[in-house]
Amino acid sequence: MMSAHPPVGGLLREWRQRRRMSQLDLACQADISTRHLSFLETGRAQPSREMVIHLAERLDVPLRDRNQLLVAAGFAPLYPERSLDDPALAAARKAVDLVLAGHEPYPAVAVDRHWTLVAANGALGPLLAGADPALLRPPINVLHLSLHPQGLAPRIENAAEWRAHLLARLRRQIEVSADPVLVKLLEDLSRYPPPPEGSRRSAPGREASPVAIAVPLRLRTEHGVLSFLSTTMVFGTPVDVTLSELAVESFFPADQATADALRAR
Repeated sequence: MMSAHPPVGGLLREWRQRRRMSQLDLACQADISTRHLSFLETGRAQPSREMVIHLAERLDVPLRDRNQLLVAAGFAPLYPERSLDDPALAAARKAVDLVLAGHEPYPAVAVDRHWTLVAANGALGPLLAGADPALLRPPINVLHLSLHPQGLAPRIENAAEWRAHLLARLRRQIEVSADPVLVKLLEDLSRYPPPPEGSRRSAPGREASPVAIAVPLRLRTEHGVLSFLSTTMVFGTPVDVTLSELAVESFFPADQATADALRAR
């Protein structure tokens, strides 16, 4: 019977090419001969379970796709994928909740690999005022909410700049993961009408500090224009697919006026 899975050699070659590595580059990093690697990629040799894991590590293949490589080579998946509500992930979920709650009064969200909102702290809600209720119905895609003409986009003062920043992040994520869902997401977001020309850069007088180090998010709210810098937290050594794909986006005040407004609220 023919296997329903693509050949493991072809998958290894795709990941090597995606990482812009030659066979010599990968062979040197993996401490194997180029001849052996060539045989693995063409199917003339079959990799052991340990070799699949070894090459996947050198290629920085995401855990989800490492499982696919293992299955294609005829082995059982190694990395489990559990719901974040699974008792086995209780400690990780508690860590996420602690980070979110501890970040208040500043907003923070947890998202999965497709930018679907998993959790948020209480500081986020007031910033979403005016967004189309349809965009706030679960599952909420954070990028759609941010860039949709009926989402936050009309209230982002530097909308063109922020849009370019988010799309660049998404493209880098696609390069790393080759996730078709993210490819479709990028296509959808790219169809949204571009922001007006006047929103290209941050307002003069406010860009001396934050813009010099990072792209800020400048959002018009009932408390005035709030300016944020964002950071991303991921789990450092995950062996669960769900944890490996979870990220916490935390927003910090980019100026004193924003910090004062959020603390007062």
